[in-house]
Amino acid sequence: MDVDLAARAGWTPIDLARAYLDGGATLIQLRAKQLGSAALLDLADAAVRLAHPYHANVIVNDRADIALISAAEGVHVGQDDLPPEAARRLLGEGAIVGLSTHTVAQVEGALREPISYVAVGPVFGTRTKDTGYTAVGLDLVGTAAQLAGAAPVVAIGGITSDRVAEVMAVGASGVAVISALFGASDPTLAARAIRSALDASGR
Repeated sequence: MDVDLAARAGWTPIDLARAYLDGGATLIQLRAKQLGSAALLDLADAAVRLAHPYHANVIVNDRADIALISAAEGVHVGQDDLPPEAARRLLGEGAIVGLSTHTVAQVEGALREPISYVAVGPVFGTRTKDTGYTAVGLDLVGTAAQLAGAAPVVAIGGITSDRVAEVMAVGASGVAVISALFGASDPTLAARAIRSALDASGR
């Protein structure tokens, strides 16, 4: 749930998060690169309250301190952000700590860290975030799944309901979706389509 993209689509962050949850999302990842700390904390607090009756989790991009204060379930970090080990030290053993990866070497490095899941992408081309990496394709998702063993692998980047089956077939444990949801005229129905595709995959 990207704050800037939500605003561009005419949604408040919380209304968009509610639409996703109504559609069956099980985890909301807050991304707010330009938001100040106080405003981000307010948003995280509101998101955690919103997600609770859905039995859904909330994680915060980059900001382990905001995740801790808001009682979010964890944090997602990138290659140049707070190291996963430091995030784990701050948030504790029960927290969710995810790490973005874009190459085999990064996947291998991630699996040596105290992470809860490894995110792999962008699997397909995406316009919602400039990662500095070209699309990695399904091969890296499959390789990551083989290397990860029991650790969950989350595919991200250009994922649509039509592509869920092929992503899950190569070993992904779940998907992170942005543009296919916020860009839809009805994000609840879009989330429901993703949820149905995931359920149909049998994983």
